[in-house]
Amino acid sequence: MSDLFDQNLSQKSSQTPLADRIRPLSLADFVGQDETVGEGKLLRQLLEKDDVPSLILWGPPGCGKTTLAKIVANITGADFTTFSAVTSGVADLRVVIKKAEDARKFYHKKTILFIDEIHRWNKAQQDALLPYVENGVVTLIGATTENPSFEINSALLSRCRVFVFK
Repeated sequence: MSDLFDQNLSQKSSQTPLADRIRPLSLADFVGQDETVGEGKLLRQLLEKDDVPSLILWGPPGCGKTTLAKIVANITGADFTTFSAVTSGVADLRVVIKKAEDARKFYHKKTILFIDEIHRWNKAQQDALLPYVENGVVTLIGATTENPSFEINSALLSRCRVFVFK
């Protein structure tokens, strides 16, 4: 019987930060946030059915937002693209959108776009994303430490389900 540390350490380079090496890979290994992803909870049911809507995950640093996004990447049948709002902009979004449109058109495959620190994107950047969330080209998972009611534009926020992490 191997433990979490052995399993993850053998799969990742010793150059990878410890937090990444011991990050849970499945919902079964995800600890905490039972109000959100516990047995029988809405988000868990959606993930298990691979029916992920656009989401905003809101909570303090270190509470599992990025970990849950990576678990979604492991269990979903969709293409999964991730980038940080701190280092990525509209030009990066255009590349993702083109790939997502092609995956949808040619392979009938969904694309999930995870944007870490989404609150750092300005209104124009968020507006550039809006039509692609609206028409289903991408399913958005945004992670934020800031109140989405103040930091995410209302049109984009209205197309996402907000889950509060503690």
